[in-house]
Amino acid sequence: MLAEISKRILSPLMRMKMASWEHFSHGSDIGVRGIGSSAEEAFEQAAIALTAVVADVSAVEQSEMVEVRCDAPDVELLLVSWLNAIIYEMAVRRMLFSKFRVTLAGCSLTGTLAGERVDPERHEVAVEPKGATVTALRVACEKDGQWLAQCVVDV
Repeated sequence: MLAEISKRILSPLMRMKMASWEHFSHGSDIGVRGIGSSAEEAFEQAAIALTAVVADVSAVEQSEMVEVRCDAPDVELLLVSWLNAIIYEMAVRRMLFSKFRVTLAGCSLTGTLAGERVDPERHEVAVEPKGATVTALRVACEKDGQWLAQCVVDV
């Protein structure tokens, strides 16, 4: 009886994955992918993957906050707009970001970026992203219930 109760409780928990991010190869560019329990969390993780293209995310302090808003005709293009908004803020503010909060309302996004100004002594900047593209663009809830948000970034 106890084994059956444990199985019913643990089985759904084992299927749940932790939020994560990853990169995938695409010619001379790089793909960024976020995985989460919601579309918002997948967008946040994709943003971390974007920063990780540039520098070590763990070396970026969260001393300044920046708010961004994006709109798009669909949720996939919203991911591209979101990542391009981050790239824009990185460039004009000369900042790196390591923590992200996303709120989605239909095809509108409100996001908070937390980070700091680039410090060449602490941040080894590898590349400068030029823009998120529609190549390999996908935002979807997978069969396991996890959300995926991905695209290729031009570097």
